[in-house]
Amino acid sequence: MIKNIDQSLAQQIVDTVKDVCGQDINFIEPSGIILASTNPKRIGMFHEIGQKAAATHTSIEVDSDTSYSGTQKGINMPIYHNQSILAVIGISGDPEEVRKYACLAERISNLLIREREVNAFSRNQADKKQFVIDSLIRKANVNLEYLKDCVKSFHVDLKTEKRLLLIHINPRYNPTNLSLLDQKIEQLFDQMHLTLYTFHYPNEYLAVLDADAFGIQSATIRKFAKLQQEILKLTVGKSTSLYQIADSYSSAVTAWKSISATEECYALFDDLTLEMILSDVSENSRETFVQKTIFGLSEEERTFVQAYFEENMSLIKTCEKLYLHKNTLQYKLNHIYKKCGLNPRLFQDAVLLYLALKLD
Repeated sequence: MIKNIDQSLAQQIVDTVKDVCGQDINFIEPSGIILASTNPKRIGMFHEIGQKAAATHTSIEVDSDTSYSGTQKGINMPIYHNQSILAVIGISGDPEEVRKYACLAERISNLLIREREVNAFSRNQADKKQFVIDSLIRKANVNLEYLKDCVKSFHVDLKTEKRLLLIHINPRYNPTNLSLLDQKIEQLFDQMHLTLYTFHYPNEYLAVLDADAFGIQSATIRKFAKLQQEILKLTVGKSTSLYQIADSYSSAVTAWKSISATEECYALFDDLTLEMILSDVSENSRETFVQKTIFGLSEEERTFVQAYFEENMSLIKTCEKLYLHKNTLQYKLNHIYKKCGLNPRLFQDAVLLYLALKLD
């Protein structure tokens, strides 16, 4: 709740009111000091009628030059917020001319004050959400009672299992369009009735889901990931208690690593098998393994071997899939064996080739 107006907001108010009425406007503190004005020379001056208007809780019109300190012709009207006077708005000019703007000036002032309040509340809520999620996933040593109070303020049920939803934005996505993506993600969270979520600079959103509701929400999540597949990848971690959500976050990161170099846009940790191991392989180990196995194969040959594995190494099904004669297929398999020293038709060699393709 705003109790005092800072100079930037006061200046915004007077500038906005002047845009409407065209008159010079003063924003006067209850003490009589002009906090902001469309006439910069008057800022900091004492306005006696402004002080009097605040003290008497009444609007005062001045229709002629007077001996009052710092006062010119015009209307001086108290501005109330939450049943108390915040300031006095002074509209310079002939009262007969500017009286019609008094009510409008009051409404504009209250709208801008309310907007500032809403923005301040939203920032405060966003800061709380970030504090809760950061504290949980980093297992930070924080005031546990304050953490619990924050969690309760977002109506999070501590008795149910949770999952961490991770949205990873493509770093090549145009940052000037980020606000539009923000809106879409906010709409997704609203649709799913999520209250605990945050943005991690520079390109991650984290949200806490109820594990029990995930079965119903998974279709919505998949659909969103599909619609935004050129922009982001979305993964969901394993089910844990809220205070063990760091484990769910870690598993969501593992799921993201498993699809980061693929065209897939969604992954659930529970569905991972071999990917759980491959995602932890270092970049240096990946490159070394590929060098030793499929480095000499062309892109076309790698695609061919991949198709062969997708058909469970069946010559007949691979021929049908690739529209090849059996002899041509066997020739290609032999050629690959000669180039890399691994025979796709032998189980152990096939395993190495399969892993290399997954790591590439």
